[in-house]
Amino acid sequence: MRLRISMFGAVLLVLAGGGWWFATQRPLPVPVAGVAEDVPVTVFGLGAVEARILSRVGFEVAGTLVEVLADHGDRVAAGAPLARLASASQEARVARAEAALLSADAAAQRAEAQRERAEALLAQRLATARRRRELASRGVGSPESAELAETEAAAAQADLAVNRADAAVARALQAEARANLRAERTTLDKHTLRAPFDALVITRAREAGAALNPGEAVFTLVAPDSIWALAYVDEGRAGDIALGQPAIVTLRSRPGRRMRAEVVRIGLEADRVTEERRVHVRCLACSEMPVIGEQAEVVIETRRLPRARLVPENAIHGFDGASGTVWTVEDGRLARRQVRFAARLVDGSAAITDGLPEEIPVAIRTGPGFAPGRAARAVAAP
Repeated sequence: MRLRISMFGAVLLVLAGGGWWFATQRPLPVPVAGVAEDVPVTVFGLGAVEARILSRVGFEVAGTLVEVLADHGDRVAAGAPLARLASASQEARVARAEAALLSADAAAQRAEAQRERAEALLAQRLATARRRRELASRGVGSPESAELAETEAAAAQADLAVNRADAAVARALQAEARANLRAERTTLDKHTLRAPFDALVITRAREAGAALNPGEAVFTLVAPDSIWALAYVDEGRAGDIALGQPAIVTLRSRPGRRMRAEVVRIGLEADRVTEERRVHVRCLACSEMPVIGEQAEVVIETRRLPRARLVPENAIHGFDGASGTVWTVEDGRLARRQVRFAARLVDGSAAITDGLPEEIPVAIRTGPGFAPGRAARAVAAP
């Protein structure tokens, strides 16, 4: 009986010792990072399709919409008529302004004729006064006659001044009538809504018969060549973004189609709540017109690394975006090293390019048995 107990105890000790050795002393298989060639460093942003030039256009005057000449999806040229308001009353105002201008023109012509007549009369009176004064000085004529002629010349001088003032007033009234006519014609022209630029109609908001207030939107227009995507990028990953960098845009409605784009604007103000930056990319090869406001995924390539080892961020201890501690396999033992990373990738990994010799394997997964000095063997990652 004692022999059996001793043998059972010995077996338990052997099993416990084997379990301890297997758990703590056997070489751990450690998946390690391989060396990747030509690694693209990309940044991900989620946003929407927008238009740099978007206008909600309406009439500058109030009125009743009587004609709508464009519809959703139409392409219109700059200056093309889009809609018209009822304009009969304004046309009557234009006609009245035209008649007022004709009257002002006639009054100006009459005042000018009177001025010319006054100038001619003044010239005659001055000549008569001069002759009578000469006759009176020679004793041929009477002084009273000469004085009367000079008085009549002075009166003609005053009449000329009055007529010149009347002509100036007539010209001013003529200019005022002309300006009023231009104003009425401009108001009449505002009864026709025209495209401010070469545009695509994306919204038609009103129909014929609607009573409109000034500034009320009738159409929403966009310039087709100004379509771009606005992406919100984590500011912790946006530091290397620059103008002109290539990007790939994927629309939510076309998940399998990747459109080439480039960075054309980088926001100078970050969102203080979401800690994101606004980055605009412009499509270089859009197969068709995107939908304004549609969700878009944007991947921006900031640079490419000739050679790098990629380590998942969850295998890095104390990672601050630029450095951290990784597990390595050195001389068959686990060790910890502080390393710096060249870039963070969109797949959640960080790239080591230098500072750590390539012959020292770097673990890409960690486990509960990891401890400095523990026996380990490097295995290629699947």
